[in-house]
Amino acid sequence: MSDRESMEFDVLIVGAGPAGLAAAIRLKQVSPDSTVCVVEKGSEVGAHILSGAVLEPRALDELIPDWRDDPPALATPAGEDSFLYLTETKAYKLPTPPQMHNHGNYIVSLGNVCRWLGAKAEALGVEIYPGFAASETIIEDGQVRGVVAGVMGITKEGEEGPNYQPGMELRATYTLFAEGCRGSLTKKLAERYNLREGAQPQTYGLGIKELWEIPKEKHTAGKVWHSVGWPLKSDTYGGAWLYMFGENLVSIGFVVGLDYPNTWLSPFDEFQRFKTHPEVRKMLEGGKRVAYGARALNEGGFQSIPKLVFPGGALIGDTAGFLNVPKIKGTHTAMKSGMLAAEAIAAALAGGEPPAVLESYPAALKASWVWPELEGVRNIRPGFAKWGLWGGMLNAAAETYLFRGKAPWTLAHHADHSATKPAGQCPKIVYPKPDGVLTFDRLSSVFLSNTNHEEDQPAHLKLRDPDLWKPVNWDQYRAPESRYCPAGVYEAVGVEEGQPRLVINAQNCVHCKTCDIKDPRQNIDWCTPEGAGGPNYIGGM
Repeated sequence: MSDRESMEFDVLIVGAGPAGLAAAIRLKQVSPDSTVCVVEKGSEVGAHILSGAVLEPRALDELIPDWRDDPPALATPAGEDSFLYLTETKAYKLPTPPQMHNHGNYIVSLGNVCRWLGAKAEALGVEIYPGFAASETIIEDGQVRGVVAGVMGITKEGEEGPNYQPGMELRATYTLFAEGCRGSLTKKLAERYNLREGAQPQTYGLGIKELWEIPKEKHTAGKVWHSVGWPLKSDTYGGAWLYMFGENLVSIGFVVGLDYPNTWLSPFDEFQRFKTHPEVRKMLEGGKRVAYGARALNEGGFQSIPKLVFPGGALIGDTAGFLNVPKIKGTHTAMKSGMLAAEAIAAALAGGEPPAVLESYPAALKASWVWPELEGVRNIRPGFAKWGLWGGMLNAAAETYLFRGKAPWTLAHHADHSATKPAGQCPKIVYPKPDGVLTFDRLSSVFLSNTNHEEDQPAHLKLRDPDLWKPVNWDQYRAPESRYCPAGVYEAVGVEEGQPRLVINAQNCVHCKTCDIKDPRQNIDWCTPEGAGGPNYIGGM
């Protein structure tokens, strides 16, 4: 558009998460004269970063070897590991799988890690623009040339409002997309450049997290606690974590694989129910919940990694899917992917050649420690999808101890939405009412995420075909979006009157992307909202 200003850079990075910031830092380390810009849709660096994180520092040690001399706030060395199987009233300690051993790791606020990395990047000369949502990719002559960011003031009717700002064209020789799980621009790039050709379908989990302050006498700094089993049935993949860090902080969370079959299941309510287990209750009693958030995560692993490069750019971090699911960690692999992409770009810029496909980046990734790490655990997550909890655990043991990651086969994934069964084929689940002390409702939870969207902006949650909702989502599945959304965005109203219709409360959205993944007909499209909208997670998240 003619009314847009334009800025030119050598490298543009979309997303100020661990991968994007690691890429920016590495670029300035190896190519100090290059111009590097990072755009971030959150109101500040770290505002949209959610993780109950135990950080493996391998990539950070390579990027900033002396980081322990000036660590991020709240970084706590990991201590005692526990892995338990829960029944409704009992907890049975299991051997901790080797991938889950955490000696040498750190419990961190990943948001604080990103704020810390952002400061390091800016000190090197990286330009970081928070509150700039990248809403469109600039493609010219088949090549990515940058993004349009910072568009504001479009009304719900799609017109230019009184506060309209046309945004800015941020152009670059190379553009790295580090949008995190289910990136909105990455989705379109995958279609445009056929990036998923030859890859298994990506599969996802929904992680829901709370931050608690507990009495100091109950707090053991460095405690790492994981569980499987109750309250989930054996046909549903998932588990829980509880990490103690700082002086009295507890990160507690719950992950449910989005390939669960029962349309009546509510991941949010399963998490609330989990906290009532006697072993969990005794750790939280006397404490106070201070923050809440939710985020989808890529669980497909090795066989779901797409093509990583296209003319003028590349995918890095969790937008490509480098999470090590059995290890429950992906920050180290995400950062390493960003570092390797940065090195490939620096070499290309030094060569002075016209922009081309960065084939040296995927080659370097395959030669790095990331590739064998993910390849070695590739069959563990799909084993749970194929055989359930007990068969999955047996398969995981065989993959780990018998085949040692070198089984002569690779198990396949299926798209999560295809696993959902119609309502008539599923037993209903009745969840207890929240007590407001240990368990809570969605709206009070969203309040603690500090989520905000300007009310006059267009809804960023759209139905591709509104006419599908009644015959499919309601008649067949009884509005599963009203249960799988952890923020109360979707409501089926008019049910008692016999005229059900869908109401979308887009202002509640915490940007978890679950609706974009789990809708039975893939009819919900999560689009980029205006910059700075969404959650504003506090420093402990």
